[in-house]
Amino acid sequence: MKYRGSPNFSHGQEDKIGVIVTNLGTPDAPNKVALKRYLKEFLSDPRVVEVPRLLWWMILNLVILNIRPKRSAKAYSTVWTEQGSPLLVHTQNQAVALADVMRQQFGDSVIVEHAMRYGSPSIDSSVEKLLQAGVRKLLVLPLYPQYCASTSGSTFDALSHSMENRRWLPDIRFISHYHDNVDYIQAVADKIRAHWQTHAKADKLLFSYHGIPKRYLLNGDPYHCECHKTSRLIAENLGLNKNEHMTTFQSRFGREEWLKPYTDETLKGFPLQGVKSVQVVCPGFSADCLETIEEIGEENREYFMHAGGERYEYIEALNSDPQHIALLASLVSQNIQGWSVDADVTLRANLAKSLGAKD
Repeated sequence: MKYRGSPNFSHGQEDKIGVIVTNLGTPDAPNKVALKRYLKEFLSDPRVVEVPRLLWWMILNLVILNIRPKRSAKAYSTVWTEQGSPLLVHTQNQAVALADVMRQQFGDSVIVEHAMRYGSPSIDSSVEKLLQAGVRKLLVLPLYPQYCASTSGSTFDALSHSMENRRWLPDIRFISHYHDNVDYIQAVADKIRAHWQTHAKADKLLFSYHGIPKRYLLNGDPYHCECHKTSRLIAENLGLNKNEHMTTFQSRFGREEWLKPYTDETLKGFPLQGVKSVQVVCPGFSADCLETIEEIGEENREYFMHAGGERYEYIEALNSDPQHIALLASLVSQNIQGWSVDADVTLRANLAKSLGAKD
């Protein structure tokens, strides 16, 4: 059959609203085999690497996938927990907490699932699960506050691909960004304040975001601008002057120029500028993962301390903080407005029954 249906669907069942919260993804295990599979899916996405396909296929399959999986597996093994990948664990916990809030507000009419753009559970599998449960209206919330074609755009691609061969498409809404949402800004600012209450302020607060190639910005991607706006709004909320904070970009890959200034080079240069203590926060990451725990929490700490720094602290992501869950619930509630959770299914069931369909 060309188009997928819902074998267990009943025309008399209650329509549901489905919510999928998504994040980037993670390997199934911190080993070379799992990393090779994950990296192949991730780096094969033309949204992630905008290089002519034939050339990139050769580079990826003949060079990168023969070198990088072993190195990445070693890094993942340092952050892996008994429950699994930190990113997956945090995203699961966020979805469960969000589902509890939705249940309090809407009863059983709203169903929440989580998904990963790369790896498991896939967006397609989560969509299938929701449709089988009777979801006829679907809201997708990528947990990327700042829009980027490589993240939010790619998530929409995966969602579209999942819909290509489905018989009955749900109504769909998609939250592409929330970089200047008042509740989001407040949540990050309050997280920083809570850290200051325990550790006091440092000489400099560094806002570090995941980098992208500079040419993406030049081609019109708004990511760079949205990151800077987020930093500005958080700094204003905290009452910081421009000399007390800075925005940088991390996790670059390859030889071409990426968004600057680079986080690692900035930290290496801080002690020479008289900055002896620094606190780093990553507002673009909704959950702690390899890039925050290992890259920022460990690797960049070594750069700073080795260069003469005296105090370095990473401020954790929002993860499943109650304030973060409240923010996500607010985004969902705002974006499902106008979607009735009391669908009139009686007429549909009667019509289907008269035509001999399952009721």
